Amino acid sequence: MRPCPKDIRVLNTVTEFTHYYGFPAPVHPLLTIVDLTSASHQPAPAPAARNLFSVALKKNLRGKVQYGHQSYDFSAGVLAFYAPGQLCSADDSQHQPDLSGWMLVFHPDLLLKYPLGKKIATYNFFSYEVHEALHLSNQEEDLLDTLLHSIRSEYERPIDAFSQDVLVAQLDVLLSYANRFYHRQFLTRRTAEHDLLSCFESLLTAYFRQDGEQPLPTVQYFADHLNVSPAYLSDMLRSLTGQNTQQHLHHGLIEKAKRLLLTTSLSINETAFQLGFEYPQYFSRLFKNKTGLTPAAFRSSVN
Repeated sequence: MRPCPKDIRVLNTVTEFTHYYGFPAPVHPLLTIVDLTSASHQPAPAPAARNLFSVALKKNLRGKVQYGHQSYDFSAGVLAFYAPGQLCSADDSQHQPDLSGWMLVFHPDLLLKYPLGKKIATYNFFSYEVHEALHLSNQEEDLLDTLLHSIRSEYERPIDAFSQDVLVAQLDVLLSYANRFYHRQFLTRRTAEHDLLSCFESLLTAYFRQDGEQPLPTVQYFADHLNVSPAYLSDMLRSLTGQNTQQHLHHGLIEKAKRLLLTTSLSINETAFQLGFEYPQYFSRLFKNKTGLTPAAFRSSVN
C-alpha cells in the first residue's frame, strides 16, 4: 500500500467514512450500507484514502461512461469496487442529480478469521479502475438488490454470537455473484474486448520489433498504454486467449530471443542484455523453461 500525501485524508474506520461523507452513523462497527441518493445532493468532498472495502451500485447515471478504450451509453446499474488504500475522489463536473443506488462499506477486520479474508484477494475487480466498472443487466441488478436487503436486515439486528458469521457468508455470496457477472461481461462485450486485444497485440509487436537494448517489458507498461489496470488487462487476455499478460510478454521475449540467436552473432550474455535482462542466468532459465533447451543448445540445434 502506497503512503498517502500528508494533505490527503485517510479513513481507517467505517465511522470515519460515514462522518467524512456526511452519511448516517453506522449501526454495525465494521459494516454499513449507505444510500447514494443523499450523495447526489452533496458537494464533492476532497480526495480521501479509504482503508476499507466498498462495493457501490450506481443507478440513473446519465450520458456516457468510459470503459477501456470505448465509451458506452447505458441505463442499467453499474457496479464499482474499491479496495483498502485506494484514493477516491469525485468530480463536481460529473455531478449527477438523479444518481441513486447504494454503497456497501466494510472493514477488512470483518473477514479476518474467515476464508473470505484470503479469497477476496483473488477478486481482481477490486483493483480495476473506475472506467472498468461492472455493467449490470436489470436481472443482475435485482438479484444484488435482494442480497443487499438481506445484509441490511442482518446488520440492523442486535449483534449476537452468529452475526458476523452470517454477514460474512452473505458478503461471500454477493462477491461470488459479482465474479460471475464480471466473467459474463468479458463475454458479452466481445467487440470492445477484441478491440483492446488488437491494440495490445499491436503494441506488443511494436515493442519487440525495436532494435538495440531495451528494458524488460512489464505488465504495468502495457496497461498504462492501453488505459486499463494491470489486473483488468490480464483478466481480459485470459478470457479471450487463455493466457494472462505476463505469459504473452514471456512468449514475445522468447520469440525475439530466438530471432537474435539465429540471425546475429551476439553471445548468450549479450542477447540477454539486449532483451533487458540484468542477469543472463535469468534469461537462460526462462528460455529453457519455455522451450526445453538452453539458448546455446537452441542455437546449436538449428545451426
